[in-house]
Amino acid sequence: MATTSIRLDQDLIDKATIMARALNRTPPKQIEHWAKIGKIMEDNPDLPYEFVKQTIIAQAEKEAGKLESYDFG
Repeated sequence: MATTSIRLDQDLIDKATIMARALNRTPPKQIEHWAKIGKIMEDNPDLPYEFVKQTIIAQAEKEAGKLESYDFG
């Protein structure tokens, strides 16, 4: 994965650092997470945040092989 250095507002970095500590991420990973959420929300403006959040969690569960089958009816 290629990386690029960019300049960010110090306030954003400070907030990302706080959230990263709370969520066991690095500050760059926290900013990547926010960017991912923002892109999804912009691409799908009618979806509520909680739905997007649960979709990201479901995708991670799928990638980890932790899905359970659901029987309708």
